[in-house]
Amino acid sequence: MSELELKTEGFHEDEGILSPQKEAELRGRLAVLESKYDSLVSQNSALRDENAELRQQLANLKKLVYGQKSEKTEVILENGEQLCMFNEAEENANKEVREREKDVVVPEHKRKSKRTHEEAFEDLPVEEVIHEVEDKECPDCGEQMETVGKEFVRDELVYVPARLFLRKHYAEVVKCPVCGEDESLDACYADVPAPVFKKATPPAPMIPHSFCSPELLAHILYEKYVMAVPLERQAKDFKAMGMNLSTATLANWVIYAAEHFFTPIYDRMKAELLACSVIHADETVVQVLNEPNRKAKTESRMWVYCAGKYEGHSNILFEYTPTRSGDHAKRFLWDYRKHLVCDGFDAYNKLTDAIRCGCWPHARRKFAEALPLDGTPVEGSAAAKGLEFCNKIFTLERIFEGHGEGNRMLTPEERYVNRQKHSKPVLDEFFAWLSGIHPAGGTKLARVVQYCLNEKTYLCRFLENGSIPVDNNRAENAIRPFVVGRKNWLFSTSPKGAKASAIIYSLAATVVANGLNVEEYFTDLCQMKQILPWKEEPNHDSQA
Repeated sequence: MSELELKTEGFHEDEGILSPQKEAELRGRLAVLESKYDSLVSQNSALRDENAELRQQLANLKKLVYGQKSEKTEVILENGEQLCMFNEAEENANKEVREREKDVVVPEHKRKSKRTHEEAFEDLPVEEVIHEVEDKECPDCGEQMETVGKEFVRDELVYVPARLFLRKHYAEVVKCPVCGEDESLDACYADVPAPVFKKATPPAPMIPHSFCSPELLAHILYEKYVMAVPLERQAKDFKAMGMNLSTATLANWVIYAAEHFFTPIYDRMKAELLACSVIHADETVVQVLNEPNRKAKTESRMWVYCAGKYEGHSNILFEYTPTRSGDHAKRFLWDYRKHLVCDGFDAYNKLTDAIRCGCWPHARRKFAEALPLDGTPVEGSAAAKGLEFCNKIFTLERIFEGHGEGNRMLTPEERYVNRQKHSKPVLDEFFAWLSGIHPAGGTKLARVVQYCLNEKTYLCRFLENGSIPVDNNRAENAIRPFVVGRKNWLFSTSPKGAKASAIIYSLAATVVANGLNVEEYFTDLCQMKQILPWKEEPNHDSQA
């Protein structure tokens, strides 16, 4: 052992050579210290990563609470400027790539012009009020003056409060004027015909032994499933109008309507949905209190399935299930063999026959969440660059859909050709870039990189068919009214009520998406008129 090594271990030259036992002991202690050192270094590195992750979570929470919720590029990138797709090290990249960038024309954003006063009121009924001249005597000659016209003064928007009234049903009774003319002889002579009476046969009540009308039930359903007004608040409104209706009564009416009036239409809508070439799917939580063998706070699920973005009309179906298992989606879609657009939830993997397609907004949202929030520059970060790749995909899709001056909406065949020409090179470059970056494990950036690599097959699926959209916004927009309503009514009391809500939400969302009047449509259904929610001119002769 050298002099330097001896001094390093705390020994001097005059102490002589160590004995084998002492040297072995010291080497053992050194090995223990080195092991502890390596352990502390590893622990310190883990704590640093954990600290960075916690700082990022704190920054995200602050942004969630205090920051803007918009996912627009100018908001999440703070400076509002588009970042360059290539940095200085990539300026000498393939010339074909740069030429392709020049072919992409970003449509100019134009602010929508405000509606005029007349346009705002054009769909409203008009009531004219003529203010007459009180003294029509001519101030010059004293003759009575005649009306020759009217002059416009102003508009007033009038609101008439809702009101309840009782509709009494009577059955008309008619009598034959010939039979039994002399009623005094009827009792004495058997051959004298008795008076003949007939009574009208009124329609049965909408709900047996109930005073609920189709108009009232349609309004209750509209308030809850479109305007997100819980039944408790509706009961208070009815009480203020002079009628005491308990929440239990309203709930029973809702369930009855779902089972008897809405379910046949729901089944026909499902058959139409399964015939679509593209279906969107998503799910969210719902709390149901009295589920058998489950605690009240256990989360259940509300699934939503929508017709494809490029179908002729909207068709939205909700389904309640007690769990999040993929078996529920498989049971609902059964042997569906066409395109299913969804997020990265593994439960959809059980749909082995469907052609699964990914959602690019999910990837973009994850890149937005991975943007540095600790004060480091956003520009030039890997998350910002991933965000720009996603933006380029969306820009191309907006052009293909006809947005921007001089653009028209392409047919599915034309969209397929243009995607192969413009979108595919962007995707190839994006995934090549992903494979070359190696962010620290556990960070949001690492998770989004892994997510995109795992979902590569599904994210690229839209290149195979011009009818496949690049996003799952159809399902997310459809489920949003349910999420807003859930903040008000909080939970369903029973699985029966949750199932009824799923059916009614399906028709309410579909009617709204197709631009029909919800209350009028619900009134027709409650009168047993089986009308699909995308028929503008319903066939009133079609009975259940």
